Amino acid sequence: MSGARMTKATVATVAAGALFGFGLALSGMVRPEVILSFLQFRDWGLMLVMGGALTVTLLAYQLAPRWRRTPLLGGAYEAHTARMHRDTFIGSALFGVGWGLSGVCPGPAIAGLGTGNLQLLWVLGGLAAGAWLQGVLASPRAQGGALQEG
Repeated sequence: MSGARMTKATVATVAAGALFGFGLALSGMVRPEVILSFLQFRDWGLMLVMGGALTVTLLAYQLAPRWRRTPLLGGAYEAHTARMHRDTFIGSALFGVGWGLSGVCPGPAIAGLGTGNLQLLWVLGGLAAGAWLQGVLASPRAQGGALQEG
């Protein structure tokens, strides 16, 4: 990647992250009590936030390829090819349990640190430990595969 393209990608990434964090803070998703209230069917405000995000994303995915031949940062429009398997369901269940216990998912946990809620460091520590454990369990050695040595 060229230097100018790398700078453009970095600026776009920082701007998108700042906009995402601002949206999370504005919607109240950085406050665990708001999320827990939603999960207990007491406050449906989060449903409006998710519906709004889904609408914007759906429109962007449908309209952007019609307006531009290539994405703004280069490359090509491609379909995401994810495969579902047993680990996907196990990971999804663990994510849901962690979300229900802590009241935040990764994005709001990081954005919530900016609001001064340092208790979210516990959540981020748990997320990091879970990601590390997943990497260990998904490694070729843990899967029973032989490492190839050159």
